[in-house]
Amino acid sequence: MTDALTTWVAIVGGLLVIVGVLWRTVGRPIRQLVVRLDLFWDDWHGTGARPGRPEQPGVLERLAAIEHRQAGTEAAVEEIKHELRPNSGASLRDAVDRVEQAVTPGP
Repeated sequence: MTDALTTWVAIVGGLLVIVGVLWRTVGRPIRQLVVRLDLFWDDWHGTGARPGRPEQPGVLERLAAIEHRQAGTEAAVEEIKHELRPNSGASLRDAVDRVEQAVTPGP
């Protein structure tokens, strides 16, 4: 009876050691990977407001906001380009040219 009990205790102890070694070598990296994937998931989809933390928009919401701002920037750049090129006399460039001609003595 004691030989069987000793054998079972040795088997269970050996299995616990094997499980512990596997947990250290395989389980910890897997757990770290799962944590990183969870953080990525939160970054991608965003998180709602929590006590003490504001809402964080997801990647697609941030991209939409960037595209919206970019559209406004493109319109402003086109307006600036219009002012810097000579045209029918209404641009800033035309006004500068008129002032230059007015203050430059003739030949």
